[in-house]
Order: sequence, then C-alpha cells, then structure tokens
Amino acid sequence: MAKKPTRPRDSNQLAKSIVDQATGDNSTPIDESGKNPAAVALGRLGGLKGGKARAESLTAKKRKEIAKKAAATRWNKKRS
Repeated sequence: MAKKPTRPRDSNQLAKSIVDQATGDNSTPIDESGKNPAAVALGRLGGLKGGKARAESLTAKKRKEIAKKAAATRWNKKRS
C-alpha cells in the first residue's frame, strides 16, 4: 500500500500543493525537506570536519576566552 505524501510545512508550498490537488495537477512531486540534496551533502561534509579543524587552529588562550564567555552567557540566562 502506498504511503500518503506528507504535507509541506511552509505555508506557500502548502497552498501550492492544495491548489495542485484541487486542479488535479500533481506534476511536481512534493519534496519532504525542500532542500537541494547536493547542498545538504556539502553542508554536512563541512559540518563534520568544522569543529575539529577549528579546535586545532585555536590557541589555548583563545579557547579559554571562548569557554569563559560561554559560561558567563549560560549563567546570565539562568538568572533572567
């Protein structure tokens, strides 16, 4: 049994899909994510190596400054 296609989350895409269904024009398949698969692959590739590459390039002093700033931000959010 075929699974029903999911409805798009974006209001404009949802409106278009409703009009397409009402008029019987289903020539364009609905992509669940709405993203370019090639761009997703490239973004993921960069994301996988980004943290390690950044950590290797930072000095110990700079890492300490970043950690202090992050901790201060977390503490300030809890108090607000």
